[in-house]
Amino acid sequence: MFETYYPILFLVLFAAILAAVMAGASILLGKRTRLGKKGQPYECGIDPVGTTRDPIPVKFFMVAISFILFDIEVIFLLPWAVVARDLGGFGFIAIVVFVSLVLIGWIYELGRGALKWD
Repeated sequence: MFETYYPILFLVLFAAILAAVMAGASILLGKRTRLGKKGQPYECGIDPVGTTRDPIPVKFFMVAISFILFDIEVIFLLPWAVVARDLGGFGFIAIVVFVSLVLIGWIYELGRGALKWD
């Protein structure tokens, strides 16, 4: 019974051995320099300003949450679009209510200025 799992076991062992060989080769053959700015974080070619403990603006989180909400809306709209004809009037009313609630939330966000970056 276990002979059917031998290819999977072989693949896992091969991947582990290959990873260990690559990590070992990197350690043995890699160049080691600890000069200047090598230890600093890379931020798109711009020198880092401030510390990592600086507060993040709340606007960032508002935009992130908005993105997630609208992403979830698309996730619910795509399956509905596939079976829209089969659902009939009830499915149409349900999606109209759903999109209306999302639209009301979006209008509320615009009114509160959550999407402005100035």
